[in-house]
Amino acid sequence: MGKTDTPRRGFCIYTNPLFQEPTLAVKEGDGPCVFSTEAAAQREIADFMMTRLREFIDGERDFNDAITVEEYVVPVTVLPDGSVVDGDGQHFGKEV
Repeated sequence: MGKTDTPRRGFCIYTNPLFQEPTLAVKEGDGPCVFSTEAAAQREIADFMMTRLREFIDGERDFNDAITVEEYVVPVTVLPDGSVVDGDGQHFGKEV
C-alpha cells in the first residue's frame, strides 16, 4: 500500500502469544500488513482457518490445533511512514 501524508484507518490481524502483549500476526515484508476493510482482514483469518482444517484432514495437524482460532482483527491508524498504532497505543513499524 502506498504512503500518504495523513494518517488513515486500517485493520491488522493480531494474536496474543503466551505471557506477552498482543502483537501482529500478519506482516508484509518487514512491516505490518494493513487491510483496508475489516471484512478483508476477517477473510484472511478465514483463509488461515481453512488451511489449518485442510492440514488436519491431510493428517498434518491435530484436530484441536486445527479448530483453534488465535487471530483477531484490530482497527489501527496507519501513519504516513507505514507504521500502525492501535487503540491501546501499541506502535508497530518496520523491523530492523
